[in-house]
Amino acid sequence: MDAKAFSFEEVVTAHVVGGEMWHEFLRLPTLSMGLYVIPAGGSDPQSPHSEDEVYYVVSGRGRLTAGDQEFTAEPGSILFVAKQVPHKYHSVTEELRVLVFFAPAHT
Repeated sequence: MDAKAFSFEEVVTAHVVGGEMWHEFLRLPTLSMGLYVIPAGGSDPQSPHSEDEVYYVVSGRGRLTAGDQEFTAEPGSILFVAKQVPHKYHSVTEELRVLVFFAPAHT
């Protein structure tokens, strides 16, 4: 694949149809992308990954704890978590919609 365009609305629709918190919409050997949604008051079942991650918060509000650091997750936040670092979203006060970029691709 040389190039591809995505509509965020199409990604959201596919996420809803899938019925899961996580919806992957791009997979290459060196990169994968997905939409992660946590409802207000919801819990984050993540465990550490074998890949580095970048989160871009599209909408919602909450907090992210990564290792011994804590960050605000709000629209426009860009958050990085290195591979194998324990991390969780919490204190979600508004449904979080987060674009997730894994490098290399999530396994």
